[in-house]
Amino acid sequence: MGTCNEELRRITLVSGLGAGYHEPMAAVWQWREDRAEELWQAAREHLNAAQLLALPTETFYALAAHPYQEKALVHLFSLKRRSPDKPVLLLVSGPDMVPRLARDISALARKLMARFWPGPLTLILPARPELSWWLTGGTEGVGLRQPRQEVTCRLIAALGFPVTGTSANRTGQAALTRADEVERTFGEDLALILDAGPCPGGLPSTVVDVSRDTPRLVRAGAVALADILEIIPNLVVDR
Repeated sequence: MGTCNEELRRITLVSGLGAGYHEPMAAVWQWREDRAEELWQAAREHLNAAQLLALPTETFYALAAHPYQEKALVHLFSLKRRSPDKPVLLLVSGPDMVPRLARDISALARKLMARFWPGPLTLILPARPELSWWLTGGTEGVGLRQPRQEVTCRLIAALGFPVTGTSANRTGQAALTRADEVERTFGEDLALILDAGPCPGGLPSTVVDVSRDTPRLVRAGAVALADILEIIPNLVVDR
């Protein structure tokens, strides 16, 4: 098998994705409680058709793809201009969705979920073997997070499956916090943008790898290191 970059180029050529490929212009969906069921259905149809959405989180807007639609994952990486060896996290509706994605959930991982979820803590857990390497970056781990943004969390619960949660930006550019910014940047490549008000911005999620015996801080972020150390005093922090 070739490298991930070679595979991305191959699938891009076969599927017609990349520069010049466009889904219909995104519909900006203004959140309304009385249209919630309509939103859930529209989102499900778009994701099942391998289209991409933009959803607000407690930090930035996220680009949401169906994790089991290979075409959608290829489109996502092409759109972000992201290297395939850099994994993307998945947003879940809660800890009950985690066993479908992780082959092992340690007591430490459960303690971190209970303390910090929903919220900006991404946990890397041992990935189930059926997960695409577009999600794992060719590693044996998968990043998972339950967002604090209530509407997005409810949407994922209504879908019954997780979605990708990589930030809405091109690689190397600032992550976006407003629906109109997402529309200007990605509108032609997204099927739907959920506008539930601006995201707070600030720091990205803190990322902690608990997929191995020795837990490690992968990225400092919105959850303070001191709070993580209260639960994991032996956390490895790469300076």
